[in-house]
Amino acid sequence: MNSTLRAQDIISLGFMTFALFLGAGNIIFPPLVGQLAGDSIWAAALGFLLTGVGLPLLTVVALARIGGGLEVVTRPIGSLAGTVFGTAIYLTIGPLFATPRTATVSYSIGVVPFLGESELALAIYSFIYFLIVMLIALYPGRLVDTVGKLITPILIIGLAVLALAAIFWPAGSVQVPSGPYVENAFAEGFTQGYQTMDALAALVFGIVIIQALRAKGIHDPKRLTRYTMTAGLIAALGLAVVYLSLIWLGASSGILAPQAATGAPILSAFVNHIFGAMGNALLALIIILACLTTAIGLISACGLYFSQLLHISYPKAVFALSLISMLIANQGLEQLIAIAVPALLILYPIAITLVFLCLAMPYWRNASRVFIPTLSIAALFGLMDGLVAANITGFTPAWIQTLPGATIGLGWVAPVIAVLIISALIDQRVK
Repeated sequence: MNSTLRAQDIISLGFMTFALFLGAGNIIFPPLVGQLAGDSIWAAALGFLLTGVGLPLLTVVALARIGGGLEVVTRPIGSLAGTVFGTAIYLTIGPLFATPRTATVSYSIGVVPFLGESELALAIYSFIYFLIVMLIALYPGRLVDTVGKLITPILIIGLAVLALAAIFWPAGSVQVPSGPYVENAFAEGFTQGYQTMDALAALVFGIVIIQALRAKGIHDPKRLTRYTMTAGLIAALGLAVVYLSLIWLGASSGILAPQAATGAPILSAFVNHIFGAMGNALLALIIILACLTTAIGLISACGLYFSQLLHISYPKAVFALSLISMLIANQGLEQLIAIAVPALLILYPIAITLVFLCLAMPYWRNASRVFIPTLSIAALFGLMDGLVAANITGFTPAWIQTLPGATIGLGWVAPVIAVLIISALIDQRVK
């Protein structure tokens, strides 16, 4: 088998990676960030890109360097802790939050402008949506040749049209910042990037990229890392362009939907303003296909994980996950976002810390001596941030809010760095 890839294969791999990540959160949150950031748009955009683009890229590279998936990167903390964390990740990006959100986003943007909003319409749509997802996810081997090669070019063309319209035909002017963006635009953008869930999804999708390369005959660790990094860079570039254009759209055209709770009303109002009814139809097609593809990938990945964990057949796992996702999707988009925020504040410190520990894996003499204490602190402070976000304050001491960055959800950073330094010094001194 060949040990190198042609340029065409590398580009195709990059497009596949881009398609994996392009889903609900990538589309609905950037416009709202732009609207609220106002003339602080670039500080907010930088923070958003760090967590929405930089972290997924680093995660993919970390997985490539160690040559495995989530079960490999969590091995230093033990099988029990690794299983708990892995289950939490898969539930979050699967049936509890990310997968139902693909249905509610595509419904809000693709259906509501035409048929209006009602509980019955959402129920019917989510049933049909997840029926299609389930039927396609049952045959994961056919996804690359059918869905991937057809949908990705359509998405790129449609998003390019949307980006050009946002740049050259804005509906208004950039306003002043509002809410927390007045003083903490960068930090708010940073934590809003959590909502894309791409850093968590990368822990699942990264192994898909690695396996695709191995199927092409790439087994050398250096080439595996280089090709994975190249694919990640292509995907990251595409995501960055999408985010920046949508953030600008929200900043310059957010006046069309001044009371929007998510980016969905902003997008709908903008395309209707620029293109009329045809614009809503085009946006609906793009959003539904993007969300559908992501949902299929997430259901497939989660189905494989839980079928192995629970020792059930893959079709049964796919059916159960699709059913649960459909039921949760009927809670509505705003409810899903409100519930997801505390969960993401708990998981993201652990995921971010895990990625950086894996990137530095060659420097640890005994990885467990560094991983266990550092990730324990990340989990502890992430849990307290999540409780605060959920308005459960009785379990968090008052001094937590005095830590650097605590008021903007980044209070975990300083304790994690301190414990990491101590653990690393001990690791170097102990035989």
